[in-house]
Amino acid sequence: MRAMVIDDSRAMRMILKRIVTKLNFEAVEAGDGKEAMDLLADMTEVPELALIDWNMPNMNGLEFVTKVRADPRLREMTLVMVTTESEQSQIVRALAAGAHEYVIKPFTEGAMIEKLALLGLVPTGANS
Repeated sequence: MRAMVIDDSRAMRMILKRIVTKLNFEAVEAGDGKEAMDLLADMTEVPELALIDWNMPNMNGLEFVTKVRADPRLREMTLVMVTTESEQSQIVRALAAGAHEYVIKPFTEGAMIEKLALLGLVPTGANS
């Protein structure tokens, strides 16, 4: 399985990449939504999962989610917002735009694995 980690923070991309790699995902990184869309355009196989920061230059996470949901080729991708935006209204906006889940930074590795397990993306026993 493949995952795309989209965040303008290199440190955060490393943390998320380490978590999904442990879960046997092949991870691809992008520094913002535009870079992620460019990478997706060149991919023959769409990743099963995208972990997306909200606040990024060029194209923010909400814009990325909206674009992905508008593209039939990308519609099956599971989208998880991973962000410091913790206001209920922001969470509602992201979910309404098409995100499947929402993880607020800072988070623990266990909490992230739990969210991915809820989405059916973690093999049984992977988080033990």
